Amino acid sequence: MKMIKFTLIALLICQFAVQAQRPVFVSGAEGYKSFRIPAIVSAPNGDLLAFAEGRVAGSGDFGDIDIVMKRSKDKGKTWSASQVVAGYDKLQAGNPAPVFDLSDPAFPKGRLFLFYNTGNNHEGEVRKGKGLREVWYITSTDAGATWTEPVNITTQVHKPNMPDVNAAYHFSEDWRSYANTPGHGMQLTEGPYKGRIYIAANHSAGDPKPKSADYQAHGFYSDDHGKTFKLSETISFEGSNEATTAEISGGRVMFNARNQHGDVRARIVAVSSDGGVKWDTTYFDHNLPDPVCEGSILTIGKNKKQNILAFSNAADTKNRDNLTLRISFDDGKTWTKQYVVDKSNAGERDFTAYSDLVKTGKKTIGVLYERDGYKSIVYKEITWGK
Repeated sequence: MKMIKFTLIALLICQFAVQAQRPVFVSGAEGYKSFRIPAIVSAPNGDLLAFAEGRVAGSGDFGDIDIVMKRSKDKGKTWSASQVVAGYDKLQAGNPAPVFDLSDPAFPKGRLFLFYNTGNNHEGEVRKGKGLREVWYITSTDAGATWTEPVNITTQVHKPNMPDVNAAYHFSEDWRSYANTPGHGMQLTEGPYKGRIYIAANHSAGDPKPKSADYQAHGFYSDDHGKTFKLSETISFEGSNEATTAEISGGRVMFNARNQHGDVRARIVAVSSDGGVKWDTTYFDHNLPDPVCEGSILTIGKNKKQNILAFSNAADTKNRDNLTLRISFDDGKTWTKQYVVDKSNAGERDFTAYSDLVKTGKKTIGVLYERDGYKSIVYKEITWGK
């Protein structure tokens, strides 16, 4: 009898473990050796749309890479087959940054933008001036079922000084490497810049410098539903890299970036009172430890006059592990609730890495994240209101 009870308990534990996170993209499946770089948004009809880089030949950041998408109609319980939404022949298309424009009168049901980058050489070579990274977007008016032809916005949001490649890419500055966020983009919902589409990004400038000091983060934005784009001021901290943004009270923008320097193992935060154009203050948030990895920030509600934010990252100063969801009730000044989303048993390196967040209910958040040494990208929903 004791053995039967033990077996039943074990089965229940196993069942819970299976339900704890649901695989979305599994490396080695669907014609891709590896999947990386998750991004997720919720459609107006409630569908969840998950994006990732499908890497054909291996796990490297450069090569034959497509952007693929999967859909869930049941709140993340099951997912469709992968759909290729952007590619670049046998080269790299990556850094998916999806965002819904919900304020364009021409598209009352919403229009989905997917911003992404292409590249024709390894990042290290591009930093040396031997290659080009470009910026594109595609749109969908049926929540990702069909997509437009890609639009190249490189000359509006990038400053590559490469006259030998194309006369259009000759700027006084010499930006080289370039990458969107990666993760979801943002649209401001209140204040004087209501409706602004905003994408966090980063670039390298000039020749490579020690400790990645040639990297700095910035943003780009559109106030006319994607017709034109403008650049923000660059974040002042050298080494600021992969970034994410959220709206805080009064239509302000909070920028949250990775510190590629690695000297301070915490997130870089900048705050803007003009919708993300210039930065009023920039600082390290030591309440958000980070091992030099990507993170995700999302506005999920209101608390009186301040915004409620969610933030996820590998909350460890040494390893990509201990994926943690934090909640702030005061515009990101403090983080009073925290939930461990997933963690290895032995502090394994790269056990949990990149993640992205989506609001799924009044008190629930979906987390799409890389797990177990990049073997899969999985989805888990967290109830944070209890």
